[in-house]
This record gives sequence, structure tokens and C-alpha cells, in this order.
Amino acid sequence: MNFTSYKVPYPIDKRFTKKVAYFSMEFAIHQPLKIYSGGLGFLAGSHLRSAYELRQNLVGIGILWKYGYYDQARNQDQSLQVTWMEKIYSFLEDTGIKFSITIHDHPVWVKVMYLPPTTFCSAPLFLMTTDIPENDYVSQTITHRLYDANVSTKVAQFILLGVGGAKLLEQIGFNPEVYHLNEAHGVSAAFYLYQKFGKNVEEVKKRLVFTTHTPEEAGNEKHDMYLCAKMSYFCGLSVDEVRQLTGITDDQFNHSLAALRFARIANGVSQLHGEVSRQMWAKYEGICPILSITNAQNWRYWADKQLYRAKEENDDVVFDDRKKWMKKRAFEIVADQTGKIMDPNVFTIVWARRFAGYKRAGLIASDKERFEALLNNKKYPVQIIWGGKPYPVDYPAISEFNHLVHLSKAYKNVAVVVGYELALSKRLKQAADCWLNNPRVPREASGTSGMTAAMNGAVNFSTNDGWIPEFVHHGNNGFVVPPVDYSNITVQEQDQYDLDQLYKILNEEILPLYYDDHATWRQIVKNGMRDVQFRFDSNRMAEQYYDLLYNKEFVPKGKQVLVKDDMAH
Repeated sequence: MNFTSYKVPYPIDKRFTKKVAYFSMEFAIHQPLKIYSGGLGFLAGSHLRSAYELRQNLVGIGILWKYGYYDQARNQDQSLQVTWMEKIYSFLEDTGIKFSITIHDHPVWVKVMYLPPTTFCSAPLFLMTTDIPENDYVSQTITHRLYDANVSTKVAQFILLGVGGAKLLEQIGFNPEVYHLNEAHGVSAAFYLYQKFGKNVEEVKKRLVFTTHTPEEAGNEKHDMYLCAKMSYFCGLSVDEVRQLTGITDDQFNHSLAALRFARIANGVSQLHGEVSRQMWAKYEGICPILSITNAQNWRYWADKQLYRAKEENDDVVFDDRKKWMKKRAFEIVADQTGKIMDPNVFTIVWARRFAGYKRAGLIASDKERFEALLNNKKYPVQIIWGGKPYPVDYPAISEFNHLVHLSKAYKNVAVVVGYELALSKRLKQAADCWLNNPRVPREASGTSGMTAAMNGAVNFSTNDGWIPEFVHHGNNGFVVPPVDYSNITVQEQDQYDLDQLYKILNEEILPLYYDDHATWRQIVKNGMRDVQFRFDSNRMAEQYYDLLYNKEFVPKGKQVLVKDDMAH
């Protein structure tokens, strides 16, 4: 493989010839490559898979995390234990490329590894590491842990992704026409390009596009401007120059705000999130237009093909048998981890995704009386499984996880599993009859776990947030908590309303359907499978990125016109 004048090593479809470099802190491509934490990585992984399927001229730029995110283990009492283990990947290719970047006025050497497209059927992926003998120990730790809790290390990681990624593209001679930042972690690339193009900001804007994933301002990453300057984040620009360039007047460098001012166009990750983002950033000047391109997941990778075949052939016996078998196989993992033997004939609710406060993992268990009644219902028996990783220093989320672990010990039909990564994620989706998703509206930008759940015969039951308003038709292909004006009620009132509706819909609609009218339930499962394949396969998304973002004409300042949100509704 020639890494000096690199070309994507397969024939490119003529619709997707524009050269694109896709920057992301994490990629979830396949279980053996553990360089992801959650939804952002799952999205990036599906995007690279679809870019490969559609033969797009796109390469991924990421970081090779020595210890990954973390390994989720258990303490003696089964509570969460965070462990870090060195990962070794024999399937990555050494490009032979090494170059240095400046971090904290100090050269840091970067080595480049390569994931060939044929290994996991993904677009080519270049991964950078600083864990090499040329660096001192502190520099080596930059690529040890994804989202390191130490602020200086995290800023160094952002510099590596942005500046290192831009420099790497020069090293391989790829020269992208578009630099796509998946979240603002890599926005330091904009300062590198600004210097590269003789401090001409229009040249940067011409090439930069940005995907924002955060529906609230507080969630956007901010760091002390002077710390960033001290760490060489701004590629030699003074703080005053940075202020002038980005329009940021206070001492907090807002990565997303800078990205929205450097990019020529940006997108939110669902229709709702696009609207929320436009409102949220409206008070700032110089923001690029924000469209909506709804997230999606790769159907070919995630879907259970035998279940789909039974659906196409209208063979209900095979369909039911396959779903039952998928549940049984997944329950082996649950039994192995927890000693709980689950029954494939019993209605199974699964809540599994990243543990974060606003996602409300334990909502259904917060009313002990109703929770007990649900679990002890003889007419309509229920099983519940929880899984997911909290951020290793998010102590409230870890407490919630541990609370559920201890709660589960009292019930035969409740389990909490560890090791929530790609492989377990797919198994839990196959285990689920009902995929429960109850974030506080409107805090979920998109959420994608329900898409892959539907691809495996699970019915979505969710609050009306993220991608759900574009997908669920209540009682037809899923179930949704009817939205109220959440902006005018307190958090406590919101939690209570959602909890009441959750139990009402579960007890009055979902459970009677599953047990008393299984033919209708099966049809709801099939409708979800059909609709998710049609509208939420990432091939649709990867195509839209080219049509709506990469190929959009850049209009220099002074000739700006509003870009209509032209995504097909």
C-alpha cells in the first residue's frame, strides 16, 4: 500500500467523487476494535460502513486508544468496576508514517496506523497514536484513554485529532476538498488550516463542515482560553487573534461555537435537533446555516437477515421461532453473568445504552409499588434487563447503575449486565420485545439504539425525543409517550408525567397486545422493521451528507443567503 500519495483503494461511485476526511474521536466499527464509548462512535462506525458500501471517496481520521474507553467489570458485590487493559490489534497496518505536532510548545511524535477497508467492510480509517518510545511518558498518555478525565490531557487529545489529523492528511497526500468534523473535538484543525492558507478564513470555510450532536448549550465542550493557548491549541495565534477570529469574547473557548463560525455549513442529527440547534445558536452572530440530517445505522451490519427473510415471506411460524431463538441465545449471556434464567416466552423489556442522568435509566423502577406490581403480574409476566456504560468519573451515573444492580438482586426476572459494547448491544436488541427509551425531552439530540433494536425485531417504546418523532406512529410501528409542553413544567413534573404515561401505555396497551393479540403485536414488530430499513439505514444518511453538506456550494461572505433546510421530510 502506497501511503505517500494515498487514494481510496476501490472504484469510486461518480456521485461521491469529492474527497472527504471524516474526523471523529471514536469509531465503533466492529467488536474487536475498542476505540469507542457510545452513540457518537456507533454513528461514526455506521457512517464508515455505508461510505464503503456506497463507494464514497471518504477516509476516517481517528485516534488509536491504547486502553479504549474502559473495560466494564464488577466488584465483589457485583457493583461497577472500571478497569483499563492494554489493547493489541494485529489487524491494523503500520503505515510507516511518523510526524511531530506541537503540544504545550513541545514536539510530540505521532505514529499512524491503518485499518484497511477489507478488514471490516468500512471506509479506510487512519488512527494516530502518541504511545511510542520517541515521546516522554506524559506525551504517551495522550492516546491512552478515550475522553481522559484530566483537562490538559483532553485538550491535548483534541489537538491531536484536529491538528494531527490535518497534518496526517498532508503526509499521505490525500488533500481533501472537505474536512468533516463529527462533533467539535477536532476544531483545532481549523486553526491549522487558517495558518496553512495564509490566514485566509474564507479558504478554511470553503473546506469545513460540522455535525453538532448537543441539544443544549451547557453540554457543549468549553475550556479555558488561556489553557488552550498555553497548550498550543491555536497553532501559534495569540489569544487576541483567536478572539477576533472566533468572536468569542469571554475566557471560555467554546469548541462548538468556534466550529459553527469556521464551517460553511453544519447539521443537527434529527429534524427536532436541527430546530433546537437553530434556536439555541440564533443569538450568536456569524453562525453558518444549520440543516438536519437524521442519524441512522448500517442495516447490513445490524439487522437480523433471517428475521427479515421470514417477514418478506410472510412465514409467521418461522418469524416467531427466529425471534424466540434470538432471545434464548441472548439469555445465555444474561444467565452466565447474573445467574438469572430468563424465559424466551415472556415479554422482555430492555433498557441499554450509555448511562447518563438525562436518559433516566431507572425511571421505570422509581415507583416501587408499580414496579413490584409489574414484575409480579401473573397474567402478563415481564422480564427487565439493563445494560450500559456510565462515564468512568460520572459518579451520579455510576450510583444509578449500582442502585439497579442491588435492586436486581431481589428479583428473579430483573438483570443488569456489564460489558456493553457492539456485540452485547446487538444481543440485547435481539433479546428485547420492547426497547425502552425514556430521555428527558428535548435533551436527546438523536439517539440511535432504537434503530438497531427495530432491525432485530424489538418494538420501540420511547418519550418523544430525538429521531423518534420521525419514526414512531403510536400503535402502528412502536409506542410513544404523548408529548406535553415540557418547557413549561418542572423536571419533577416531567419525570412524574412520563412515568405515569409509561405505566399506563405498558399496562393498558402493550402487555395486553403481546399476550392477548399476538398477531397484531407481530405486525407492529414487522412495521417497525420495514420503516427502519426504509428510512434509517445509514446508506441514506451517507448519501445525504454528500448531497446536502459536502456538495453544497460555498457562498463567500457578503453573498450569504439563507440555506433552506431541504432534507426530505
